[in-house]
Amino acid sequence: MKTSALRRTGPTTWTLIFGAWLVASIATLGALFFSEVMQLPPCVLCWYQRIFMFPLALILPIGLFPLDRKVVRYALPLAALGWMFAVFHLLLIAGIIPESIKPCTQGVPCSEKAIEWFGFVTIPLLSAAASTTIIGLLVLAGVRRSSEQ
Repeated sequence: MKTSALRRTGPTTWTLIFGAWLVASIATLGALFFSEVMQLPPCVLCWYQRIFMFPLALILPIGLFPLDRKVVRYALPLAALGWMFAVFHLLLIAGIIPESIKPCTQGVPCSEKAIEWFGFVTIPLLSAAASTTIIGLLVLAGVRRSSEQ
């Protein structure tokens, strides 16, 4: 038995990318559920978060069949930009960023909490958690990729 096969532990690159796709797909379906089924109109910041999340549900499976490890290069910037918008949105809701910046001048106010489960879980928090998870999985896949080469 090869020693490299013995050293290899933990998830494979394919599994990590698949996990990132699963999170992106759940986040995409959740966003569509909130807007189409629950009839909650998204604010401007929510739209920007969607703009960076929705393509991940399409790009990541393309990198799985056959496995193209370079998909991390394309998906990671999308997840990072979506995360930045989600964190900005969270800070706006928390009052840390003043609403005078006015990111949402038309439609639904960005500081409004459409959903608040358990007293703290909001839609931007769900978006930030999904983006953080995807970033973590993609970084691990990138690290694994560099160690496999």
